[in-house]
Amino acid sequence: MQSTDLGNKESGKIWHRKPNPAARDGIIVNIIHSTSDYLPKVSRFLNVAFDSSGDCLIAGDHQGNIYVFDLYTNRFNIVQRTAQACTALAFNLRRRSEFLVALADYSIKCFDTVTKELVSWMRGHESSVFAISVHASGRYAITTSSDTAQLWDLDTFQRKRKLNIRQSVGIQKVFFLPLSNTILSCFKDNSIFAWECDTLFCKYQLPAPPESSSVLYKVFAVTRDGRILAAGGKSNHLHLWCLEAKQLFRIIQMPAKVRAIRHLEFLPDSFDAGSHQVLGVLSQDGIMRFINIQTCKLLFEIGSLDEGISSSVISPHGRYVASIMENGSLNIYSVQALTQEINKPPPPLVKVIEDLPKSKLNSSDLKMKVTSGRVRRPTKSRESKTQTRILKQDLTGNFENKENELSDGLNKKRLQILLKGYGEYPTKYRMFIWRSLLQLPENHTAFSSLVDKGVHVAFLNLQKKYPIKSRKLLRVLQRTLSALAHWSAIFSDTPYLPLLAFPFVKLFQNNQLICFEVVATLIINWCQHWFEYFPNPPINILSMIENVLAFHDKELLQHFVDHDITSQLYAWPLLETVFSEVLTREEWLKLFDNVFSNHPSFLLMAVVAYNICSRAPLLNCNLKDDFEYFFHHRNNLDITVVIREVYHLADTTPADIHPESMLDVFVALTKGQYPVFNQYPKFIVDYQTQERERIRNDELDYLRERQTVEDMQAEVDQQKAEDEAWYQKQELLRKAEETRREILFREEEKMLEQRQRLAAVKRELKRKEIHLQDAARRRFQKQQQDQREMELRRLDDEIERKKLTRNQEAAAKEMREDTDAYRRKVELEEHTFHKLLETNQAQSLKAQKLIEENLANAEQACIDADWRFQALHKQRCDAFQRNECYQEVARLLRNNRRKEIEVLNAMMGAEAEKREEAEEKEFRLRSEKRASALSDASRKWFLEQELSDALDHAKNPHCEVSLNRRKLDWDTTEQDLTEKVRNLRQRLTAQARSRCQTPHLLTT
Repeated sequence: MQSTDLGNKESGKIWHRKPNPAARDGIIVNIIHSTSDYLPKVSRFLNVAFDSSGDCLIAGDHQGNIYVFDLYTNRFNIVQRTAQACTALAFNLRRRSEFLVALADYSIKCFDTVTKELVSWMRGHESSVFAISVHASGRYAITTSSDTAQLWDLDTFQRKRKLNIRQSVGIQKVFFLPLSNTILSCFKDNSIFAWECDTLFCKYQLPAPPESSSVLYKVFAVTRDGRILAAGGKSNHLHLWCLEAKQLFRIIQMPAKVRAIRHLEFLPDSFDAGSHQVLGVLSQDGIMRFINIQTCKLLFEIGSLDEGISSSVISPHGRYVASIMENGSLNIYSVQALTQEINKPPPPLVKVIEDLPKSKLNSSDLKMKVTSGRVRRPTKSRESKTQTRILKQDLTGNFENKENELSDGLNKKRLQILLKGYGEYPTKYRMFIWRSLLQLPENHTAFSSLVDKGVHVAFLNLQKKYPIKSRKLLRVLQRTLSALAHWSAIFSDTPYLPLLAFPFVKLFQNNQLICFEVVATLIINWCQHWFEYFPNPPINILSMIENVLAFHDKELLQHFVDHDITSQLYAWPLLETVFSEVLTREEWLKLFDNVFSNHPSFLLMAVVAYNICSRAPLLNCNLKDDFEYFFHHRNNLDITVVIREVYHLADTTPADIHPESMLDVFVALTKGQYPVFNQYPKFIVDYQTQERERIRNDELDYLRERQTVEDMQAEVDQQKAEDEAWYQKQELLRKAEETRREILFREEEKMLEQRQRLAAVKRELKRKEIHLQDAARRRFQKQQQDQREMELRRLDDEIERKKLTRNQEAAAKEMREDTDAYRRKVELEEHTFHKLLETNQAQSLKAQKLIEENLANAEQACIDADWRFQALHKQRCDAFQRNECYQEVARLLRNNRRKEIEVLNAMMGAEAEKREEAEEKEFRLRSEKRASALSDASRKWFLEQELSDALDHAKNPHCEVSLNRRKLDWDTTEQDLTEKVRNLRQRLTAQARSRCQTPHLLTT
C-alpha cells in the first residue's frame, strides 16, 4: 500500500510508482495531510465527492483546505482555503470545473477549480447543511439541513423554493432521483414523499413499513435507473422498495455483528443498464460490506476494526471507492482489485511440471500427484493407484541456493538456464526480469529528494553538447544525470556519463526512478574501479581487457601494437558507451540480458569477444582513423556469436588473469537510502571541483567585467549613434530648410501669377457685374412700370367697383326706405286692425259677456295657437330660405372666385343688359307698388266701412242676433287679409333679392 502525505505542498503526485493494489485490501493509495508545525498533527478529511467522469474527486478537511485529486493524471492540487470546516461537497455541476461546498457558518459557496475563484455565495440556512444533491442536468441543487431543505437554481444561484416543516418532524434526507425530474423527501417519521421538480406537485407517498420489521430510516440509496430505493437505520435490517410499484418487496437481514447502518450506496456497473445489483453497506463497526441484493450474498468488504471507515463515496463508473477513515486519512480503493477473486475464472484442471536437468538430480525425491482433479501440494510418495511423477532435490538439499533466490519469486539460476536456451528474455517480461535481477529497492523518497534539488549546474547546457530531438528524452536524461551528480560529486565531472546513461534513459524514460536505479546499479557493479584513475580512463580495467586479449588472440593484439592502437581506442569506446554505438536496439537488449544475468566481469569479457569476433576487418585496418570509425559505428556482426564467445572466454580464461578474480560480486542498492559512492580519488575530484569553482568564479568575474565593458561600449555606441543621429538630423534640417526656401520661392512666384490672374478675373467680373447691374436696373425699372400700370388698372377697377357699390348702396337704401315705409304701413294697418278687433271684442264682451264668455276664451286660445303656429312656420320658412340663400351665396362665391377674371372681362358687355333688366325690374316694381297701393286703398276702405258698421251696430242694441254670423265673417276676412299680406311680403322679398343679386356678385 502506498501512502502520500500532502504536507504543505499545494500540488504534486498522488503516488510515486504505478499502483498495484492487492486483492486482499484493494487500496490504491492512502492520503494523509499532516502539518509541519512545532507539534505536528494530522488534518482530518471530512467530506469527499466524485465528479461526473469518475476520475477526479474533491476532498475537504476540518481546516477548510479543499483538494482536487485527478486519478487519471496522478496529480493533486489545492483549490481553496476556506478557513472553516466543510460539511458537504458536490462536484458534478453543469460547469465541470465548478463545485459546491457547504461550510460551518451555514453558507454554501461555489468555487472554480481552474481559476480558484469564488463564483457565488448562497445563504439561507439557519443550521448546518449536511447534504447537497445535484440534478442530473446540473441546473438545480438541493441543500438539506435538519430543519429545512432548499432548492437552488445554479444558473442564477438564486433560491427557487424552500421546504418548511414542523419542528416535531425532522428531515432525514432530500435528494433528486438519478436521471429523472423527481425529488424524494424522507422524514424522521419514516414518511417518504415524491415530488415533481418543476411544479413541486406531490406524485406519490410510500406506505408505512410493516410493524414486524419497523426501522427508523436514517440512510438511503437509489439505483441509477431510479427503480429501487434502499433504506436502513439503527438496525441490521435493510429495506428494499420498488418505486414503480410503490411497495416494499424485500427485507435483507445483515449479520448479527451489524447493529446499525451508517451509509448506503449502490456500486455502478457498466453492463447493468442502471439496475445495480451490488449494494455497499457501511455499518457501525467501520466495515463497508458489499452485498448482492438479489442473491443476498456477501461479495467483499473494505475497512477493518482497526482501520474503520467513517464515510465512503463510489465513483459514477464504479472503478473507485473513496473512503474517509476514522483516523482522518483518505483511502482510495480499486473495485477491480477487490472483485478480482470474484470475477477470475476457475483454475485449470491440469498443470505441467517440468523436470530439472539430470546433472542436478539426486536419489532423494518428493512426490507430487497429478490427477484429473485440481493440482495439489507436493507430498511424499505413498503407495497409491494414482499416477505420480518424481521431483528430486539438488546436492545441497534445497531447490535453489539462497543467493540465487530473487524477489518476486524468480530464481537467478533458472533464468540463466532460460537465457542460455533462448539467447534472450521475453520482450514482455524483460523489464520485470531486469528489475528482479538488479534487485532494485525503488527508494521513492530518496529519489524524490535528489530530484527536488533541481538540475545540476554541470548539466544546464546539456542540449548544446547532446542535441536530442525529443525534448522529453532530453529532460529525462538531464534529470537522471542531475540526480546522479547530486548522489555523488564525481558524476558531475564524468564526461562519458551521458553516453553511459543514455541507452537506459531511452529504455526507461517513462519511469525515471527505475532508470536512475538501473544506472546506479550498473555503476556500482559493472563499473568497478573505473574512477580510480579519474579523470583518466580506467587503466586497470583496460589492462585486464588487454591481458585477456593477449591470452586468447596474440596476433590481433600485436596488430594493435604495430599500429599504435591502445586499449583506450579498441576497448574504452565500447565501455563508455556500453556498446550502444556499435549495436542495434535488439542486439543491445540481448547483450544486456546476459550482462545483468552474470558476474560483473561479463561486460569486460564482452569487449574482448567483440574484438576477437571482429578480428578479420580489424586486421585489414591500418590507419588510426579506420580503427576509430570501427569502434564508434555499427558493424556487420552477429551478437549471438559474440555472446557465445563471451561464455567461451569466461570458461577458458585462466584465473590469474580472469577479471572475475579482481572484481567483486554483485551488490544491490540498499533499501531506504542509496549507498555512499566514494570509489574515486577524492582529492582530485575536490581539487577539480575547487578549480572548477575557481574557474567558474573567474568566468563569472570575467563575464561581469565583460558585461560592464559591453555596457560601457553599448553606452559609447549609443552616444555615438545619438551624435551621429543628431548630426544627420541637423543635416536633414538644413536640407529641409533649403528645400522649404525653394518651395516658398516657387510658391511666391505661383502666388504672384495667381494674383495677376485674379486681378484679371476681378476686372472681368467687375465688367460683368456692371452689365448685370445695368440689366437688373432696366429689369427693375420695367417691373416698376408694370407695377404702376397694374396699380392704375387696379385703381380703375376699384373706382368702378366703388361706383357700382355706391349704386348698389343707393338701391339698397331705397329698398330699405320702401321696406320701412311698408313696415310702418303694415304696422299702422295692424294697429288699426287690432284696434278694430279690440273694439269689436269690447262690444262683444259688453253685449254677450255672460252668454259667450267661454266661447270667446276658446276662440282666443285657438287664435293664439294658430298665430304661434304661423309664426313658427314662418320662422322655419325664413330659416330654410336663409339657409338656401347662404348655400347659394357660398356656391356663387366659389364660382365667382373661379370666374372672377371672366366676370371682370364680361362686366362691360353685361352692363347694358343689366341696365335694361334694372329698368324692367323698376317698371315691375312700380307696377307692384301701384297694385299694392290699390290693395292698401281697398283694405283701408274696407276697414273704414267695417269700422263704421261696427259703430252703427254699437248704436243699435238689437243686432245681437246676427253676432255669431258676423263673427264668422270676421274670421274669414281676417284669414284672407293675412294670406294677402303674406303673399305681398313674399313678392317684395323676391324683388329685393333680384335687385341685390347683381351688385353682390360684383362686390364679392
